[in-house]
Amino acid sequence: MAARKLIFPIIYLVLASFQQSKAALNTHYYDQTCPQAEKIISDAVLNASMHDPKVPARILRMFFHDCFIRGCDASVLLDSTPQDKAEKDGPPNISVRSFYVIDDAKAKLEMACPHTVSCSDIIAIAARDVVTMSGGPYWNVLKGRKDGRVSKASETRNLPAPIFNVTQLIQSFAKRGLGVKDLVALSGGHTIGFSHCSSFESRLRNFSSLHNIDPSMDTDFAQNLRTKCLKPNRDRNAGQFLDSTASTFDNNYYKQLLVGKGAFGSDQSLFGDSRTRWIVESFARDQSFFFREFVNSMVKLGDVGVIENGEVRLKCRVVN
Repeated sequence: MAARKLIFPIIYLVLASFQQSKAALNTHYYDQTCPQAEKIISDAVLNASMHDPKVPARILRMFFHDCFIRGCDASVLLDSTPQDKAEKDGPPNISVRSFYVIDDAKAKLEMACPHTVSCSDIIAIAARDVVTMSGGPYWNVLKGRKDGRVSKASETRNLPAPIFNVTQLIQSFAKRGLGVKDLVALSGGHTIGFSHCSSFESRLRNFSSLHNIDPSMDTDFAQNLRTKCLKPNRDRNAGQFLDSTASTFDNNYYKQLLVGKGAFGSDQSLFGDSRTRWIVESFARDQSFFFREFVNSMVKLGDVGVIENGEVRLKCRVVN
């Protein structure tokens, strides 16, 4: 009971800061100072995506991983220094890629509107753009974030893990002021995701004392993953798309959960728990409903931990 009493003040403080930061952002922030900002970012993202189809999933994941640590402050972009190991070098972020896309957009913005557009706003706008260009919804991104000066690899342990159960996921999202529906909606970002075998192979062998393979997995799906991932000399890049229509942002991710074809244990658990199952089923039935809720949750996520006393970095990889 004492532990429960302690949780509520912590969540209240997070929610209070969320509400304060939300008021600091608006959709017209750069209308006068850099009206071409969104087009410059969109062009950079589109050009990169045309040359590398993995870019959309990577940019969306980058946004999630940035906002979940210190809030949306672009701390995930900072390079490590001899004195400090940064977030991007923390174990969960080793596979986060495509930082060059943000670097490219930032360089062009500095030529057009020097020292104006923050790196954290670039990530937020780019995340919206990769969703839209993949067939997903469009929304007006709230802008005006500032960039943080601190990035610690040790803090990446606070990211939700692919082995989390629903209780752990709910607790992780609640600490960011996000609810159960936000959890299920934002998990839908996996519709354009890919994972290496290391993130789910624990479900494929020696799962428990009773089951060699996670019993919540479809049998054929599990065998397919075993073929890919349990080879003695497997390709280090071996893995699985998290949705059978991985190049398209749609609701197929949820349809796969209904039939036991979620690669991550955390994803499949959303269908196995009564607190989240009804939302999974609703999104699987109605793509437009999923799109609306995803937009609402992305806007909320983009407000998490926004700081007003940060800086606008000249280069996203280093503090000014």
